[in-house]
Amino acid sequence: MPELPEVETYRRFINELAVGQTIAAVQVNDAHVLATPEDQLRAGLLGRTITGTSRLGKNCFLELDNGRVLVLHFGMTGDVSAYRDEPDTPRFTRVALHLEDSGLRLAFIDPRKFGRIRLADSVAAHQQAKKLGTDALDITAAELQQKLARRKTLLKPLLLDQGITAGLGNWIVDEVLFQARIHPERLGASLSDKEFKALHAAIQLVLSTAINQEATYRQFPSSFLIHAREWDTSATPTSGDAHTFCPRHSKVRIEKYYVGGRATYTCSRCQPHPHP
Repeated sequence: MPELPEVETYRRFINELAVGQTIAAVQVNDAHVLATPEDQLRAGLLGRTITGTSRLGKNCFLELDNGRVLVLHFGMTGDVSAYRDEPDTPRFTRVALHLEDSGLRLAFIDPRKFGRIRLADSVAAHQQAKKLGTDALDITAAELQQKLARRKTLLKPLLLDQGITAGLGNWIVDEVLFQARIHPERLGASLSDKEFKALHAAIQLVLSTAINQEATYRQFPSSFLIHAREWDTSATPTSGDAHTFCPRHSKVRIEKYYVGGRATYTCSRCQPHPHP
C-alpha cells in the first residue's frame, strides 16, 4: 500500500511534470475509481490549469486555477506515471489527464482499483469531510502529546488513527515505535514527557528517511527494523533467518504478533512489554 513516503514521491513527480500545464482532456478508462461522477469530473477539469500540488497524509492534491483541488488517493496499489502516445499507456491506467502544453499524459494507475479520484473545494474541505488529523510530518511534539496523553488506548491503534495524525501506516508505526524504544501495547496515557519527545522525533526520522530514499526500503539504514520484516527481500540471508534479529542486538529475535488486528514487529529488549 502506498504510504505517506510513496505519496510524497508521487506528489513531487506530479509537481515537476504538471504544474503550469492546462488539462486538455480527461480520459477515463475505468470509472470505478471515480468518487466524483465522470461528467462532473470532466466539467471541473477541462481547461483548468494545474497551479501547484500538496499532500495531506496519504492524499495527494492537484491545485487548480479556480481554487478547487483534484484529490488522488492511491488505495492498496495506486501509482502515477506519464506517457505521450496511446500505445505506451501503462498497464492498469484507470484515468489519464492530457496536458496541453507538454503533450504528455498523466496516468493514474491502480491494478486493484481501491484508489479514488475526486474533486474537492479545497484541501481544508477535504480534510474536514474525511475527518483527517494534522499531517504526520507537520504535527508538533506538543500537539502529539496533547492528542495522546489522556488516551487509555493501545498506542499502535492510536498512531494508525488518521483522525489523530494523517499518514502513518502499519510498517511506519512499527518502525517509529522501534526507533523510539516504546512497546506498541503501551497506553497513550502511560507515556512520559521524555517518551513523547522520543516518539515525535522518531516519526520525523522515519518519514524523512523514507522520503529521502524515495520509499526504496532496501536503501534504508541497517539500523531500521524494516529489514527484519518478513516481506523484506533486500538480500538473501546467508545464515537462515538472519533478517529476523534486532539490528541493535544480534542475538535477540524480532517478535511478530498482532495488535489491534494488525501484524506487528517488536524487539523485546528495545521495547519492553508493559505487562512482563
